[in-house]
Amino acid sequence: MTSRFDMFPTMLVPDGSFMIDRRMGVYGYPIDIQAQFFAALCAASDLLDADEPANARYRDALHERLPHLAHHVRTYYWLDLERLNQIYRYGIDEYGPAAVNKFNIHPDAIPDWLMDWLPETGGYLLGNVGPGRLDYRYFAQGNLLACAAGLATEAQTAALMQLIAQRYDDLIGQMPLKLCFPALEGQDWRLLTGCDPKNRPWSYHNGGNWPVLLWLLALVGLRTGADELVERALSDAERRLVQDDWPEYYDGRRGRLVGQQARRRQTWSAAGYLVACQLLERPERIELLHLGRSVEGASCAAPV
Repeated sequence: MTSRFDMFPTMLVPDGSFMIDRRMGVYGYPIDIQAQFFAALCAASDLLDADEPANARYRDALHERLPHLAHHVRTYYWLDLERLNQIYRYGIDEYGPAAVNKFNIHPDAIPDWLMDWLPETGGYLLGNVGPGRLDYRYFAQGNLLACAAGLATEAQTAALMQLIAQRYDDLIGQMPLKLCFPALEGQDWRLLTGCDPKNRPWSYHNGGNWPVLLWLLALVGLRTGADELVERALSDAERRLVQDDWPEYYDGRRGRLVGQQARRRQTWSAAGYLVACQLLERPERIELLHLGRSVEGASCAAPV
């Protein structure tokens, strides 16, 4: 909450401090950390005693930060086909308050896979946003946490579930749930991960499938009425999890292989599945999982 040179409301994350202590080319302002940061600020606001005068400065700082953070993420991290068209037609080296391309993003940096992969309807929150850099990768944990915590708008949450439904094979596969898509491959994998053998393409944190994320998918999916999607994902998972002895993660583009170094009998894999089943059985339990709040005055109308 202190003043600093960095003017973004998001939290700065050094390389190697995201998910694991291995390089994944994730530094700056990754969406996973911003979603957790938002939820933590909401929790702190709820825990502060409103009748305690000493807490006033902290409450004021929280109430100022939350709408700025929500507006920043909803505005600059969101990507759908309309937004992609805007980025594709950006001018570069714009300056001043009237600049449309506020982060000086070069349209040539849009990856080829994205142009055909992004459907007509649906969208997601980008993996990272920074000066001259957009990370177009999809990160499941950050997107679902942002929706669960109220960091994403209701319209964005619904659009995310549309994307997951339309790209089921890529984002869920045979064993839910793909952690990030696409995986770093080739030269990107060699340079950004340092040829990390544990994070080779489509494995572990580089495109692996993690059953623990099932509870987040169920939480967000049931809130948006995507019951059939949740049921399908759980059906796909339960056929394998018991048979494979509850492994930590799965490998491959569609999660067909048990992770090469995955530990078995993992409690978090079982817990993610069981919580998802409980939510599907009794959807009213969703109200027990308050991860954040709805923030007013944080519109997402302005483009990057």
